[in-house]
Amino acid sequence: MMQIANKHDVHRTSIAALEFILEAWDVGVEEGHDPDMLANAALFTALSGLVSTYGETAVVELVRKLPTRVMSGEFSQRTRPQ
Repeated sequence: MMQIANKHDVHRTSIAALEFILEAWDVGVEEGHDPDMLANAALFTALSGLVSTYGETAVVELVRKLPTRVMSGEFSQRTRPQ
């Protein structure tokens, strides 16, 4: 994985990656793919990639934090990042 120099670069890179994924999502929906199927494919791909990079234990720790993040509304608004 590429080294990122500072917090500004991390934020910029994170926003660019999210925008890329959101654009791909929009294209998939426009082409008629079911959003639920896209979501399942995205989750599978993301989790597989994280396990490959960080291992199962680290991903389990990440996933354990998801209920709190979901319940707090972090994923309730799908808006473009600023």
